[in-house]
Amino acid sequence: MPATAAPHLVDVLVIGAGQAGLAAGYHLRRAGAGFVVLDAQEEPGGAWRHAWPSLRLFSPAQYSSLPGRMMPVPEGGGYPSAAEAVAYLADYEQRYELPVIRPVRVRAVRDGGERLVVETDAGTWHARIVISATGTWWRPYVPHCPGIGDFGGRQLHTATYPGPEPFHGMSAVVVGGGNSAAQILAELSTVAATTWTTLRPPRLLPDEIDGRALFDLATRRARSADAVSISDLGDIVATAAVREARDRGVLKADPMFTRLTPTGVAWADGTELACDAIIWCTGFRPALGHLAPLRLRGSDGVIPTDGTRALGEPRLHLLGYGDWTGPASATLIGAGRSARAAVAEIARQLTPYRT
Repeated sequence: MPATAAPHLVDVLVIGAGQAGLAAGYHLRRAGAGFVVLDAQEEPGGAWRHAWPSLRLFSPAQYSSLPGRMMPVPEGGGYPSAAEAVAYLADYEQRYELPVIRPVRVRAVRDGGERLVVETDAGTWHARIVISATGTWWRPYVPHCPGIGDFGGRQLHTATYPGPEPFHGMSAVVVGGGNSAAQILAELSTVAATTWTTLRPPRLLPDEIDGRALFDLATRRARSADAVSISDLGDIVATAAVREARDRGVLKADPMFTRLTPTGVAWADGTELACDAIIWCTGFRPALGHLAPLRLRGSDGVIPTDGTRALGEPRLHLLGYGDWTGPASATLIGAGRSARAAVAEIARQLTPYRT
């Protein structure tokens, strides 16, 4: 749909057509709400389109699906790839004829009185309700480390990791103790000399624990202070590639280094390691810059919410940024459930305008 076809007055405007935005669109369509989805990407697939080629989801397809449409099981079974997630989201968007307008970049959301004003590079929209579903991929986080500007090799983040091919015969340091670090380390170690550094010893989840179990645990944790914490079990899902690397003895981590040098990294005890590349698998931050004019962020950088609804601006809902916007809401299965709850609340908010 071309940007010029978009109405400038809508009941609900969704920012972002990744998994959270599409899940919101599904439930908005079922609720009979008038809405559009603005997406900055030129093609469907959200952040999955930009992931490294070998990335695998943490759950089987049946537990990695948005509402109404099951993700196809990969040929041969196992966890779906990033490319299969892209294909699934593209099919989902088309199947439910969701009104996605792309590419449209949202510059700012402002209080316009009766409605929220959404300023974009394709004009201005006025909405009774705005759902922000921009995710975190677009704000990669690299911690400050002394000497980070002195290192003469290559530095990159999970978000820009291209796969193992450019690192053949090189030496690389992988930083971070989560799933991305473990998956990247597993494949890099087959072509390069690798060193893994983490703030604390990495912990693999039991082989039988995957994304579905993690979602259930996150939901229980949100409902009861006595529930088991995910972090009590471990940090890393044992995908096939991670298990293979574990069996090769690759998943052994050194403590985090304290500084970078022109040729590598160094620890507090004076130990130094030369390397050609450093890959920062150190996570992401919520992409909320477009909401800055509303001045809603707390001291922790997060917008305080009641469920998905912003406390400081009740016409704004946030989807898919992490547990603070719903249990496991940054996952495919969690996005659907958070979106359902958000749209139920939005339907109540829109009721006065329908009478």
